[in-house]
Amino acid sequence: MAAHSYETSVKRVRDPLNYSLMGTLIPGASNCKYLGIILRSDLSWADQVNYTLKRAWKALHFKMRILKEGNSNTKSLAYMSPVRPILEYGAACWDPYREGQIIALDRVQKKAAKFAHHRNSPNWETLASRRKLPCICALFKAYSGERAWKPTGDRLQRPHYLSRVDHQRKISSRRQRTDIGKYSFVNRNIQHWNQLPAEVLGILPCKQITFKKRAKKVTSE
Repeated sequence: MAAHSYETSVKRVRDPLNYSLMGTLIPGASNCKYLGIILRSDLSWADQVNYTLKRAWKALHFKMRILKEGNSNTKSLAYMSPVRPILEYGAACWDPYREGQIIALDRVQKKAAKFAHHRNSPNWETLASRRKLPCICALFKAYSGERAWKPTGDRLQRPHYLSRVDHQRKISSRRQRTDIGKYSFVNRNIQHWNQLPAEVLGILPCKQITFKKRAKKVTSE
């Protein structure tokens, strides 16, 4: 069992911790894959973005080879059904903040748009905009204390002061010294959450599907 195991530590320690199983030392690894998401010890999502790009390009090129004679609707559906879900799988977790990674992901959609409609922007919603909605919905789960999100929700705090333009559900942002903390899932989405109109957050608690419908109207505008 230990021969097929490895450990990845997400800690700032000079002396690494050693783990063993049945007397056998478990080797360390700089990253690991869990439920299709690549987690790195330094909390960087570069490996996950590269892995996603590789799979998306492979799927898109396959569709382009077999649908050369297809019409625009067929080509669009071929992108939106098997390719775009690859670009968005687990994106609420690894939503990139670096401009180069965002552009690299958008390049796949632009290629698909040019293939289907012979232009780069066929009125498709950008991937960055589409990633915003699941991120806000994930923070809603934390705010509502839903199951596995409860530990994250317990650490959310209300601000000490509310201005006249703030809604009553505002969450206090956290000061971070590193980019990993500054652009983490919680910190980035607190900003989106606080910018939501009061009518979206006014009637809580509510079902997730209800909140998603309200938030979608705002994020899609």
